[in-house]
Amino acid sequence: MNYETKKIGDVTVFKLNENRLDTNISGLLKGEFTKILKVNEVKKFVIDLSQVESCDSSGLSAILVANRIISSHDGEIRLASPSEKVLSLIKVTQLDRVLPVTQNVDEAIEQLK
Repeated sequence: MNYETKKIGDVTVFKLNENRLDTNISGLLKGEFTKILKVNEVKKFVIDLSQVESCDSSGLSAILVANRIISSHDGEIRLASPSEKVLSLIKVTQLDRVLPVTQNVDEAIEQLK
């Protein structure tokens, strides 16, 4: 699984550099989210989905794990730059009611300030 993280002020940005967020990587992703969020005690987290072209229910489940962890530490999360296909899935599953979605990473960071 290919990803990168960077810190911009007090916001941690996680960029998934994969075309597919599905069963093949969701387990690994859950583990990485757990490590990053718990070990570093992250309070403001952006998941950059700009490279992701498709997603399935297990991918959404991994994102929900990150949301659960960060919520338990009184933190906030944003999803940034989803493709039309991924955004459509987020809306169909009504996850956009739980997870704020932004057009890009800059907008997500601005909202978390």
